[in-house]
Amino acid sequence: MEASSLSWGTRIKGFIACFALGILCSVLGTLLLWVPRKGLGLFAVFYTLGNIMSIGSTVFLMGPLKQLKRMFEPTRLIATILVLLCFALTLCSAFLWNKGLALIFCILQSLALTWYSLSYIPYARDAVKKCFAVCLA
Repeated sequence: MEASSLSWGTRIKGFIACFALGILCSVLGTLLLWVPRKGLGLFAVFYTLGNIMSIGSTVFLMGPLKQLKRMFEPTRLIATILVLLCFALTLCSAFLWNKGLALIFCILQSLALTWYSLSYIPYARDAVKKCFAVCLA
């Protein structure tokens, strides 16, 4: 059962537009990193908004309900929670707490998003685990 009444072409255009805006926000955030005084906070906000838009772009392809169901499947539940937690902690750091802490949460956000994204590729997380095990042994 399809969750969207949009045509396939419109959904592709929506996905591309939302994903492109997400990348633009992330790049803009990186450029704002060098703005004196408020640069770190602006970076954290724009970087997080860019990542949220990039993940949100897939709503155009799957529909909102299917997207939520897939995000919270048992195989990626922990990864999804970590990503959402990192989003929240990054924004809280940027607005309320130490701006330097926001940078740490941005790094954790990137790692959490990578792990979340790998959950959509069969056996990718197992391969990464094995690679790290070999490198650390």
